[in-house]
Amino acid sequence: MIFGKFLDPKNDVAFKQIFGQEKNKDILIPFLNEMLTLKGSKTIQDIQFLKPNLDPDAAAKKQSVVDVLCQDHEGRQYIVEMQVAKTKGFEKRAQYYAAKTYSKQLFQGDEYTQLKEVIFLAITDFIMFKDKISYKSDHVILDQETHEKDLKDLAFTFVELPKFNKTLNELSTVTDRWLYFFKYAERTTEQDAEQVVGGHEEIGRAYEVLNRFSWTDDQIFIYEQEEKSERDLKAMIAAGIDEGEARGRAEGRAEGLAKGLVKGRVEGLAKGRAEGRVKGRVEGEIAGKTKAKIEIARKMIQSGMSIEAVVEITGLTRSEIENT
Repeated sequence: MIFGKFLDPKNDVAFKQIFGQEKNKDILIPFLNEMLTLKGSKTIQDIQFLKPNLDPDAAAKKQSVVDVLCQDHEGRQYIVEMQVAKTKGFEKRAQYYAAKTYSKQLFQGDEYTQLKEVIFLAITDFIMFKDKISYKSDHVILDQETHEKDLKDLAFTFVELPKFNKTLNELSTVTDRWLYFFKYAERTTEQDAEQVVGGHEEIGRAYEVLNRFSWTDDQIFIYEQEEKSERDLKAMIAAGIDEGEARGRAEGRAEGLAKGLVKGRVEGLAKGRAEGRVKGRVEGEIAGKTKAKIEIARKMIQSGMSIEAVVEITGLTRSEIENT
């Protein structure tokens, strides 16, 4: 098997190698400023890495810790996630982590005014919002009527890589270059990597971190184990979806059959009743008419008419007349 020079930055191990180490702050800071569109006083000048384990219950709840958790020079905190597998409720997990990070800023006796902003940035290798066209979406809390941002402390940015389809020659912004890096780094040649970098040193540094020939055997082993885990997780999710769809189809067929049988019985019963009423009405009318003819026949015979004449006139049979 032929390997390219660069590893996949979507791999959790590689992602943390690039963005989760003190020595690579010069990559993370401009990356966050670009992806979060931070300007002016909001621009990150320096960061401090924090322990990403948000609470002791995380392991018990089988929830992974965040990839990168850091704090800037103003105390604002940033959660950075790379999510490859499409797990159920990821958007809720994002809100949960942001809320936990926000609440953990306070200790007993602290004032609420000490709370600082929490910004959640996620890069996903799947589509989160199928009705949104743009590959990057920013979410904040707004007043429904005025759209004013009165509650400023929580913000979420999601980048959906499958929606990014620009070619190498179409890259025009730094964000474009970062997204191309995430999506295609593993398949990028050295020559193309230079074009992706386009003079932006932080992206060049990110490619350097991904150079597989600078990784030790142990690091490559851990990287490959993470790749296997991601593949297994995707396969489990796909199997679950297939099983769910099959079960849904089977349940749908069973429900349809049951409804069809019930509907058939109801319609059959209704039809039978209707036909019965019609038949009864017809038979009643016939019986009534026959009875009337018999009464007339009786009077004819009493008046002296022959049975043959009465048969001809009334249409009754000889036996019907004789039995009257």
